[in-house]
Parts: sequence; C-alpha cells; structure tokens
Amino acid sequence: MNFQDIQTLFDYTYWANQRILTTSAKLTEAQFTAPTAHSWGSLHGTLIHMLDTEYGWRMICQHDTETDLLSADDLPTLADITNRWREEETALRAYLSSLSDADLNRIVSKGQLQHYLFHIVNHSTLHRSECAVMLTSYGASPGDVDFTDFLSSQT
Repeated sequence: MNFQDIQTLFDYTYWANQRILTTSAKLTEAQFTAPTAHSWGSLHGTLIHMLDTEYGWRMICQHDTETDLLSADDLPTLADITNRWREEETALRAYLSSLSDADLNRIVSKGQLQHYLFHIVNHSTLHRSECAVMLTSYGASPGDVDFTDFLSSQT
C-alpha cells in the first residue's frame, strides 16, 4: 500500500460519509435518535461512534495521544455531528498531506501507521453499512455507497 492508495480510501470514505449525513437530514428527530438493534443503538449513536473513532485514531497516529470519547451530549444534533466531522476531515486531510510513502511503515502504538489508517476506513465502512440499513428502514436509502460507485462518480 502506498500514500496514494491511502488518500483514495479516505476520499472514498468522506464521499460515502457525506451521502449518509445528507440522507440523515431527511429523518425526524425521533427516527434519528430511535434505538435499534445495531451495535451503537441509534443512527445518532452510530455516527458519533464513527466520528469518535476517526478522531481518536488520528490523534494516536499524529500525536501519540489518546482522547476522551465523544458522546451524544457533545454532539446532540445532526448539524453538530456534521460540523464537527467537517473539522475532523480538514484535520485528517492536513495530517495525510504531511505523510510520505516511507511514513506509512512507521510504528505507531503497536503497529504500522498504514494499518491504523486502513483501520479508520474499514471501521467506517462497517458502521456506514449499519447507517444505510437504518436509513433504508426509515424509507430514506442513501443509495449505493460502494467503492466502485465512488470511483464511477469521479470520472
């Protein structure tokens, strides 16, 4: 894996996340916060978990420091989540732009940097699929969020 591969995966992640966030705006507050059988409960909880994981791993990779968990109290609305995610995307993209191929093999925490960066993308994919199921169950499908759909949208 090289830096361009990592960059492409994050471009995909932010493209797909935006589809989820945009579609989430179609829900009522009750739907957005309703408990579900998914791992982080509501759509609200799942989005916060995704953002928190991205932020937490960036801080470990970039600064070798752990952070406090984000909570529903920190981000009570979809607008709050969306705004905070824009900030995180800006910070993560700035961090990525400081990296080279050689940096990807650097040891962070207990593994290679590239593996943790890949984990952020993979983790988001897992929970984004849960978000898509929740949205679809409310009659608000985000549409296709596959990697190949992202690639097709870029041409």
